[in-house]
Amino acid sequence: MAGTLQFDLVSPERRLASVQASEVQIPGADGDLTAMEGHAPTITTLRPGILKALSPEGAKAYVVTGGFAEINANGVSVLAERAVPLDEVTPALLDQLIADATEAASVSVDKDAAAKAMADLLAMRSAAGH
Repeated sequence: MAGTLQFDLVSPERRLASVQASEVQIPGADGDLTAMEGHAPTITTLRPGILKALSPEGAKAYVVTGGFAEINANGVSVLAERAVPLDEVTPALLDQLIADATEAASVSVDKDAAAKAMADLLAMRSAAGH
């Protein structure tokens, strides 16, 4: 059986998770990655997407809009700009996230980054089933 690592997920509003997980799937800014026990130390920024943690209690998924993940051999700590358990996500919430990103993109100097963030949000909406 695979080993476990400590997984902690916090957002400015609340602590969402603190569990032992066998793996954590992270939507990294440079691509998706999976952290498991013994992972090389890594720090990555997050892109909008679905973060999943697999534990003995089952899989738990969260919508994240950005932030940072620190991975080491014994754990994963995620500091999310915004994180919501997938089972609490509504179409209205996703519409609001997209509207906020559209507004931010309209004033952004980096139009390519704004377009990528919007594409990530739309992909996240599809992955969330809404």
